[in-house]
Amino acid sequence: MIHVVLHDAKDTVAVAVVEGIKPGVELNAWIMDEDRTVTVKAIQEIPIGHKVALKDMSVGDTVFKYGIDIGKVVAPIKAGEHAHVHNIKTKRW
Repeated sequence: MIHVVLHDAKDTVAVAVVEGIKPGVELNAWIMDEDRTVTVKAIQEIPIGHKVALKDMSVGDTVFKYGIDIGKVVAPIKAGEHAHVHNIKTKRW
């Protein structure tokens, strides 16, 4: 079962495509561009359509989604955590 998807192998977040992701679930992450999967363990609930971190990230790190820079980390994020507006902000302003 695929739980989350990402487009590019350099992406640091993936998007949940199933409901009910709970802490402790081993997530299968499908890398679309390479048609392969990697895994990450959820350590927080991840709502469907929201992002999960694929690696630990520190304040100031760049977040990649779709193979492009979508913003910067503003609060530390651990692999498997919910990645959203509370810990990621745009670099535009």
